[in-house]
Amino acid sequence: MAAIKKDIVQKLLFTLCLICFVACKQSSKTESGKLNTNDSNVLETAVKAPEFSLKTLNDSIINLNDLLGKIVVVHIATTWCPFCNAEAPYLEALYNNYKDKNVVVLLIDVKEPKALVLQKLKNKYKLSFPILLDLDGKVAASYAPKDVLPELDRDEVMLASNLIIDSEGNIKYMSLLDSKNFDAELIQLQKELNELL
Repeated sequence: MAAIKKDIVQKLLFTLCLICFVACKQSSKTESGKLNTNDSNVLETAVKAPEFSLKTLNDSIINLNDLLGKIVVVHIATTWCPFCNAEAPYLEALYNNYKDKNVVVLLIDVKEPKALVLQKLKNKYKLSFPILLDLDGKVAASYAPKDVLPELDRDEVMLASNLIIDSEGNIKYMSLLDSKNFDAELIQLQKELNELL
């Protein structure tokens, strides 16, 4: 019973944080680049993607540096995030449409156990691309723009975000969650992806 209450409180807090987050989204900046004022989520200047090395659900390791030469789409998620769940089927479709075009799709799950992620993401949505486990949230936090909602944990800022990392390892596109203009079908991300190909 205590676990259920904790889960409900966690989800309510996340929803409240999202409301605040949307209000602050316009001022978001990255460490060495910033989002365009036209709200396209395309970075004005190149920002090197923080390196990571994470285990997959199959216990293999994926290193971002090993993917240089490929375009990498990263989605940062949790099983309890309704926005992440809404995007899951579209991420699978994106993976199937782009996997033969030098594009890698990765989902990074934040701070959840392997069994839960397997059941609530991979199996539930029949995801066939790699799902990585960021068990301590450090990788998600490393991607969080410093000026966005400082009262949130850095890994929470990145939930339901999508990134495109170009073949040279630079972040070219970063969409932070915007519940008002939520793009579950990933239309803007695909447009930017097509421009890179």
